[in-house]
Amino acid sequence: MKKFIRRHFSDEGFLRNLERFEGLVSKLLSIAMVLVVMVVIVDLGIYLTQALLDPDPYNFLGKTLLDIFGLFLSVLIALEILENITAYLKKHVVQVELVIVTSLTAVARKIIILDLDKVTGVSLVGLAIAILSLSISYLIVRKVNL
Repeated sequence: MKKFIRRHFSDEGFLRNLERFEGLVSKLLSIAMVLVVMVVIVDLGIYLTQALLDPDPYNFLGKTLLDIFGLFLSVLIALEILENITAYLKKHVVQVELVIVTSLTAVARKIIILDLDKVTGVSLVGLAIAILSLSISYLIVRKVNL
């Protein structure tokens, strides 16, 4: 019993167990993201097929087109998150630049699908601050990594 406790609860053993746990969680997250990507692609295909078969061409150029762009960007965001997880599995390091780019893509998606009639000025200012902050962060990280 003492040997078990020493092996698993010593500093080295505990850190080794934590690393195994992190690897397991990362693998489970990557499997979940693959499922999310597949579901979003199927949803995009169904929505795109229905939109293209709609006899009213003016309906496609309005809200439908923005919904399609939103779904496309959702797929890209999911792929970027999957890439974040994969990079972590390979290097055991969170790649800050990749996280910032994923965040920028998510904010861009929000802006593209934004309904200006339903948004307050405070929300727009918040989005502008988020974009500015993420952009500055990206520039700083890029400069440091060069």
